[in-house]
Amino acid sequence: MASRGRAKIVVRFLTMHQRVVDEIGRRVAAGVWGPGDALPVEDALAAEIGVSRGVVREAVKALVAKGMLHVRPRTGTRVLPPEHWNHLDRDVLRWQQAGDTAALLRDTGELRRIVEPEAARLAAERAGVEEVRVLHEALAAMEAAAADPGLGGYVEADIAFHRALLDASGNRLLGSLGRAVDIALEHSFLVSTQAPGAVDASLPGHRAVVRAVETRDPAAAAAAVLAIIEAADQEIAQSPGMPGDSV
Repeated sequence: MASRGRAKIVVRFLTMHQRVVDEIGRRVAAGVWGPGDALPVEDALAAEIGVSRGVVREAVKALVAKGMLHVRPRTGTRVLPPEHWNHLDRDVLRWQQAGDTAALLRDTGELRRIVEPEAARLAAERAGVEEVRVLHEALAAMEAAAADPGLGGYVEADIAFHRALLDASGNRLLGSLGRAVDIALEHSFLVSTQAPGAVDASLPGHRAVVRAVETRDPAAAAAAVLAIIEAADQEIAQSPGMPGDSV
């Protein structure tokens, strides 16, 4: 049953620039250099990674744009505290996923509790025929993946469902938020669907969301999605290796 939640493996082919951004970003997220620490000088870092100084310089610029680094004359390049980082950036989320897993799962759960019930409420008020059709398609994909676990794909379908719900709210910022945090959602869903029976248990709640949106029942839509989130939080808390304060 645990295999139902598995995600398809996606191979990422990185350019030289992306590889260096990824290498330095991972080190910062992992705490190799702490807040206020200076990065090695450009020459040393370039030699260590095996690239030119220009490539390192461009990578640093990219990490400055993500809020992770700060460059000043004479003081060099220094790491900024995590509160300055762009935590909706896909790379930053991915690097954090490899580090403080419990904190990322907690933050994801809290964000979902704040955002998704209201998005569901708005979807029940505003969704048109097309938005409801997309929700039905995502639900059907979840049901198909649950019925044939060997094919995988349940997590991808689950992410598509929750993205569709945010889009159905009619609020463009919520739709963009869903696309921004899909890496965090993927990580959360992978953990929450590992327990035996978790996938099958989640389907009625998703059906209830679609039904409430389709029948224009905002309160029921909000309650149904909140129940999904609470159940996922419980599954995460009970997952092996998760501390009791992870949700």
